[in-house]
Amino acid sequence: MRNLLSTQAVLVHGLDEGIIIDSLSTCPEDSEEDNIYDVENTKLNKSDKWFIEFLENLEVLLAEKRVEEPMAALDEGEQIAKEARTKHTLSPDALLRLKNALSVLRQKLVDQLAEATCQPFTHGAELRSAVLAIKKLGDGPRAHTLLLNSHQQTLQRGMQTLRPPSTSYGGAFTSALSQFVFSTIAQAASDSLAVFGEEPAYSSELVTWAVKQTEAFALLLKRDVLASSAAAGGLRVATECIQISLGHCSLLEARGLALSPVLLRLYRPSVELAFNANLKRIEQSSAALTVADDWVFAYAPAGARPFSSTSSLSNASISQPKLSSSCHRFSSMVQGFLEDVGPHESLQLDGPALEGVLQVFNCYVNLLINALPGSMETEENLEGSGSKIVRMAENESQQMALLANASLLADELLPRAALKLLPLSQSNRVDATPKRASERQSRLPEQREWKSLCVDRLRDSFCRQHALDLIFTDDGDIRLNAEIYMSLDGNTEEPEWFPSPIFQELFEKLTRMASIATDMFVGRERFATILLMRLTETVILWLSDDQSFWEEIEQGPPPLGPLGLQQFYLDMEFVIIFSSQGRYLSRNLQQVIKNIIERAIDAVTATGIDPYSVLPEDDWFAEVAQIAIKMLTG
Repeated sequence: MRNLLSTQAVLVHGLDEGIIIDSLSTCPEDSEEDNIYDVENTKLNKSDKWFIEFLENLEVLLAEKRVEEPMAALDEGEQIAKEARTKHTLSPDALLRLKNALSVLRQKLVDQLAEATCQPFTHGAELRSAVLAIKKLGDGPRAHTLLLNSHQQTLQRGMQTLRPPSTSYGGAFTSALSQFVFSTIAQAASDSLAVFGEEPAYSSELVTWAVKQTEAFALLLKRDVLASSAAAGGLRVATECIQISLGHCSLLEARGLALSPVLLRLYRPSVELAFNANLKRIEQSSAALTVADDWVFAYAPAGARPFSSTSSLSNASISQPKLSSSCHRFSSMVQGFLEDVGPHESLQLDGPALEGVLQVFNCYVNLLINALPGSMETEENLEGSGSKIVRMAENESQQMALLANASLLADELLPRAALKLLPLSQSNRVDATPKRASERQSRLPEQREWKSLCVDRLRDSFCRQHALDLIFTDDGDIRLNAEIYMSLDGNTEEPEWFPSPIFQELFEKLTRMASIATDMFVGRERFATILLMRLTETVILWLSDDQSFWEEIEQGPPPLGPLGLQQFYLDMEFVIIFSSQGRYLSRNLQQVIKNIIERAIDAVTATGIDPYSVLPEDDWFAEVAQIAIKMLTG
């Protein structure tokens, strides 16, 4: 204290005599006793006494780590300096020295407050008070930076304390971490607003800082939770953790901090990784399952995932349908995939999820196509199928099971599963009418793509295969040839009128398939009808487009004669009648048959014979066709 009083006295005289203040701190120690003597023996005036007391009091307050009192003392010193400048009680040089002394002490207080903000125990009201004091002392930018740095240190200490989970599920860790991080950011925003208001410069710094902290949090969560779970295909873990963090993050929007886009941008690679891993697993599992599938329909095994009750169809047989084993498993995997994605609108995953389902469904249909005996294993069919090895569907019932699998998935199961992506307020309403549920399904563009791009391709492969089985022998010879009709006119005896064997077989095949479809396509009779229609059209269109057939019919030798024309007319009439009775006669089939009959008639006319003079009445063809149908059906 004696040294302090000596220093203050010299300072006062220095103000009057122009002595440089900086030299006060370099006085040699051996002169201290002389200085003390001078102080004690110097008669101090009123201003000298005030200044000594002022500096002494201010130093003590600073040493005691006070805030309000030193600031009040500095304000008092500023006021004295202002009066001295106005009333000229001090020389200009002395006044300048006083201002410099106040500036040094003010900076010392600022540094002391800044040091206090860096301490772990400084938080809440104490932190805001220190920052506000620094701002009042004239260093607002530094005060705001110190405020944010203090909260950043809190974040760093907290993140080091929280440990990532030892198990694969990180929901609890994510919840604790995100709550801590975003509550700290929220507190920083509140402190900034309380101290600095809404000044643009400080608000901009706050936003930049909050974005930086959010990025650090997201990268930490990706490293400790999302990376491992996404790589392992843990889509549910990834989406739940992301949703948890987005939920805490969204609470900041009321404070003007929209940080969700930052999280979504950083999370997207992890989500895509989990997506791809899940879809790849579904593809690989489906390929493995089709190797062992016996293509026999059965209900889902006990313990299997039940289907959603939000379907537009309430029929129990549709809610729990019969499928082959691989189809049951495929449907369950897709449903689980969509449940893992969930109706999280903020993640915007519904579009990619539906595209992924379309992709794996297309691969599964490729496998079904390859299960058809003799199917053409083209690059198109095999693309993305995951495996060329599947168990063959050997009989018609098994082959139709392939179609039933695909059609039921496309028309019912996958669209119903996709409803899980809709918000719960829309998809789980118990008062939703069938019409509204149907409208929701019709808004899914993938449903149309499933049927047009996948199921139709399988159906066309099925029809083509069965048509070729009819038209060609096992040795590759053509059974449906012009010789069937041209050989009749060379016989001396009139033939026994009955449909040709190949069309009898076509009728029997269609009849068997219609019977199988009755049990297999319950509630989806239209699909079965279209299937029979397409198969019939495939055979007749092949006949219509076979150039070698028509070259022989029209040119011979010999060209088509009256008896051959009558047999050809009967065969076509037979096809029209049984198709009409089976309710799968299309306008296209009628027109094609009409065209090829006219072409056959023209071929006979070209030989100089009037075909209408040798052909029986239309009733005769209808009567013979009806007799054949009764005989063939027993």
